[in-house]
Amino acid sequence: MVNIAVLGFGVVGSGVVELMKSNHDKIAGSAAQEINVKYILDIMSFPDSPFADLFVDRFEVIENDPDVQIVVETIGGTKAAYDYTMRSLRAGKNVITSNKELVASFGHEILKLAKEKNLNFLFEASVGGGIPILRPINQCLAANEIKEIYGILNGTTNYILSRMIKNGSSFEESLKEARDKGYAEADPSADIQGKDTCRKICILSALSFGRHIFPEQVPTVGIEIVEAVDMAYAKSMGAKIKLVGRAVRTENGKVAVYVAPHLVLSDSLLANVEDVFNCIVVRGNAIGDTMFYGKGAGKLPTASAVVADIIDAAKHFHARKYIYWEAGGNSAVSDPELLENRWFLRAGITSKEAMELFGDIILIDDKNGFTVFSTGMINEKELKNRMTGRTIYACYRILE
Repeated sequence: MVNIAVLGFGVVGSGVVELMKSNHDKIAGSAAQEINVKYILDIMSFPDSPFADLFVDRFEVIENDPDVQIVVETIGGTKAAYDYTMRSLRAGKNVITSNKELVASFGHEILKLAKEKNLNFLFEASVGGGIPILRPINQCLAANEIKEIYGILNGTTNYILSRMIKNGSSFEESLKEARDKGYAEADPSADIQGKDTCRKICILSALSFGRHIFPEQVPTVGIEIVEAVDMAYAKSMGAKIKLVGRAVRTENGKVAVYVAPHLVLSDSLLANVEDVFNCIVVRGNAIGDTMFYGKGAGKLPTASAVVADIIDAAKHFHARKYIYWEAGGNSAVSDPELLENRWFLRAGITSKEAMELFGDIILIDDKNGFTVFSTGMINEKELKNRMTGRTIYACYRILE
């Protein structure tokens, strides 16, 4: 029998414990042995919980119990979560986490310790919630050289943008609706400012390209800049505006990573991803484009991915799963402003000026005191140079 300890009894932690109970026989069959929740660590007490007798309030109880073989970290953040993760590994225990901030900030350091201790540090739930993505990249697509990975990685922002598209409502109105339905936190800043998407694309980049990418290395723009008028222009073009995290292997072997709203054309794989759903596209040199789609968050979808990692760890106590990437640094990243794209612009210039600046444009509107148009292929740095001294009201990469 395998004993596990769950750190944190919030949305994900409670979901893990509940799933371990409700699907006990299926999980035991998949792991070829019983898996038992021995402890739950939380600063809160839950006297009415059916699991009340499992709660402890000191991590040392778990750390010093040799019968605990797997620690499941669902606390969140990088303070206690980092401390408990490192102490668990040093104590000879495998660690599973759903904590994207922890992996994005300290993934290389933690994986290095896990490797030294011949233990597993698994984190499938940290990126796509219930969507399987890390294991397919690491195993099923291992024969490919990955050229690019991009996607809609945050359900809250996608819901808000979907409402703006469907209802013609403002950002503030759509955010309120997301809050009312429980899709947005009381403080949604990590979602709407793009930080959550940033952490996820960092993890995907590290696993895909082999070097740690730190969140502070990734230029990040959230959805606060999106206006209803640009949603309407996008709709007139048969397009939608979506928040996308993207990482591209460049010719110099480095990786250009960024997060920003994009204008997504109808023939893009992301065009019909609506509401709280996520979608991740992996482009390999052998397989081409592969899409992973589903709910990227939620109690039981995320718990499902965590429990899958628990089963995987239980089956590989003596055969460590090879998940690893090298240290990061400035030598790992390339400037995403040098990536070429077509662009959508709403600018305080005339259509004649737009043609003089960008050549063969596609004119969308020039009757409201500004000109709306799309460009040919150009990188962001050159676009900014050409628009120096001119007013830009909106500017989005076009994803086709």
